[in-house]
Formats: sequence, C-alpha cells, structure tokens
Amino acid sequence: MSTTDLRQDARVIGLVGLAHGVSHFYHLILAALFPWLKQEFSLSYSELGLLMTVFFVVSGVCQALAGFVVDRVGARAVLFGGIGLLGLSALLLAGAGSYPLLLLGAMLAGVGNGVFHPADYTLLNQRVSAARLAHGFSVHGITGNLGWAAAPLFLTFVAGHAGWRSALLCAAALPFAVLLLLFLNREALRPDPIAAHQPGQTGGALAFLRLQAVWMCFAFFLVTAVALGGIQSFASVSLVALYGMSLAWATSAYTAYMLASAGGMLLGGFLAANSRQHDRTIAWAFAGAALLALLLASALVPAWGAVVLMGAIGFAAGIAGPSRDLMIKAAAPKQATGRVYGVVYSGLDSGLAIGPLLFGALMDANRPAWVFICIAVFQALAIVTAVGLGGKTRALQLQKA
Repeated sequence: MSTTDLRQDARVIGLVGLAHGVSHFYHLILAALFPWLKQEFSLSYSELGLLMTVFFVVSGVCQALAGFVVDRVGARAVLFGGIGLLGLSALLLAGAGSYPLLLLGAMLAGVGNGVFHPADYTLLNQRVSAARLAHGFSVHGITGNLGWAAAPLFLTFVAGHAGWRSALLCAAALPFAVLLLLFLNREALRPDPIAAHQPGQTGGALAFLRLQAVWMCFAFFLVTAVALGGIQSFASVSLVALYGMSLAWATSAYTAYMLASAGGMLLGGFLAANSRQHDRTIAWAFAGAALLALLLASALVPAWGAVVLMGAIGFAAGIAGPSRDLMIKAAAPKQATGRVYGVVYSGLDSGLAIGPLLFGALMDANRPAWVFICIAVFQALAIVTAVGLGGKTRALQLQKA
C-alpha cells in the first residue's frame, strides 16, 4: 500500500480517535465535579447519581436512533452535530442555577454522546483500509480511555483553583476546538454515498434486528459495561475498605487500570490484525481479567499489589477491545453499519447505567469484596457471549461460502 494510503488512514484514525476521546471525557464531566455540585445545590448522593443515570439512559436511546440517521445522511454530519451538542451542554451546565437545569444539561450531553459510536465506526469502516482497520479500532479505544483518565484530573484541577463553573467553561472549549479541526479536515471524513443513502438489506431498515448476532453483540456490551461501571464508580472506595489504603492510592489504582487498558488495546490491535479467531482472543483476555479480579477480592496481596492488580485487569480487558470491534463488523450487514453499531453500543450505555446501581447496593451492604467478585462474574459472562457470537458468525460465513 502506498505512502499516500498510509497517510490517509492515519489521518482518519487520528481525527476519529480525537473525537472519541472528547466523548469519553464528557462521560465524567459531572462525576468529577460531584463534591462542588453537592455543596452548591445541597444535593444528596442519590440526586447526584441520577444525573449520571439520566446521561447514560438518554445516550443509550439516542445511540440506537443515531445509527439510523448515520445510514441515512452520513456519519460526518452526525458526528459534527454530536460534538457541537457536547459543547453546548457544558455551557448550559456552567450557567445552571438549579437542579432541574443540571438534569437538562445532563440530558443534552447524553444526546450529544449518543452519536459517537455509530458515527465513529461507520467512518472507520468506510475510510480506513482493511489492513489497518484493527489498528484503527485500537486507537479508537485508547483515545476513549485517555478521555476517561483526563477528565477527573483536568476538571478537579480547574475547579479547585477557579470554581466548578470555570471548569465547565474550560471543558466547553474542548469540543468546539475539536469541531473546528474536524471541519478543516472534512474531506478526509467524507461519507460513503452508497452506504449513506441506500436503504440497506431487503426487508426494510429494521431487518437487521432479526439477526441473532446483533443481539448477542448487545448482550456482550451490556455485561462488560456493567463490570466497567463497577470499576469506574466503586473500585476506589472498595479498595479503601478492603486494603485500608488511602483514597489517593485507591485513585491511582483506577488510573493504573485506565492507562494499562490503553496499553492492552495497543497490543490487542496487533493481535486482532493477525487473527480471525477474535472470540478466542476475547475469551482469553477476559478469563485473565476475571481471575485477577477474584484475586483482588481475596485481599491476599499488599496494598501496592492491589494497584498492580488493577493495572493488570485493565491490560487484560483492553486486549479484547479491537477483536470485539472486528467481531461486530463481521456480524453487521454492509449497508446497516451505523444501525448495527448504534443498537449494539446502546448496550454499553445500558450497562454503565445499571452498574453503579448494583455495585452501590453492595457497598451500602458493606460488601466491598463482592464488588470485585461481581466484576469477575460479568467478565465471565462476556466470555460466554463472545464465544457464542464467534460461533454464530463463523457459521454465517460458511453458509455464504
């Protein structure tokens, strides 16, 4: 492949990855500011948690719907609109003077966030060569993790020095800056006119919903996101209770998870590019992650070992990312890519909405070890869904052959 093709692939992967990082940054735009919001509006923890639930429920619904819009009008326009809505949501939140306005800002951010996966993956599938697609999925996952890692650091730093409203105003500048960059490079992200305007499979726009593989993908995302929701919301406080470590140490363990997960995705991109047995890669990766989570739950290692284990769990789970995305690509009808990714990835938002409720109940019952036991259980369920999906996809390919 020519140098021009390599440069074009890298350009598209970089632009889409940057947009995805902004999306994940906004997942935590409210959670990072909970201490300030609680004091400013005299909110309970339940009211704070409802802000996140509203965000992810709205995002999940919009994600499923956005896939249809992507297949109708093209991924580029939908992506631009989503990024703009994120910036507007931060401006609304920065000026909020009451709890209902915070809820409205969370809803608007959820609408903006809902477009990214169907738009991102449609652009990657259309504009990146097959030989580099696994690496494109790898970079996409890495930038998402970096967005998760950067949001708490950035927002708490600005809020600590200039207040929470200033932090949100600074956060609003991020999507607008990225939107300008994407607009200047809009030619690289031009939509495929055939994929954007043809109606899709015989049977109508909803025909893909009859595919069992689509719902197996949804189930896979649901169970993995429940586990991730537990890690994001309650891993730190669980480690404090289990190991007697400081909150700073526990927070560093979460950071280790996210950074190691990004490293795992980098390795996973190479593994996925050189394998067709994507379900097996996922199975081995999550088996390792689940066993490490059980070891963490046992509290048999010292506090510093818990930080190492958190990083190892993140690395193992990260390896599965690119293989997961290629497996979904294999299950998706060519002319329904946006719709399939929209429905499948709504499972991610659903799991992130359910996870904090489940694991919060475990912490209320003073069962910190069960947080990691349940994380391991949901990672094991991910193995079952991945292996089942892999077998179904191979059977379909054999039928076509």
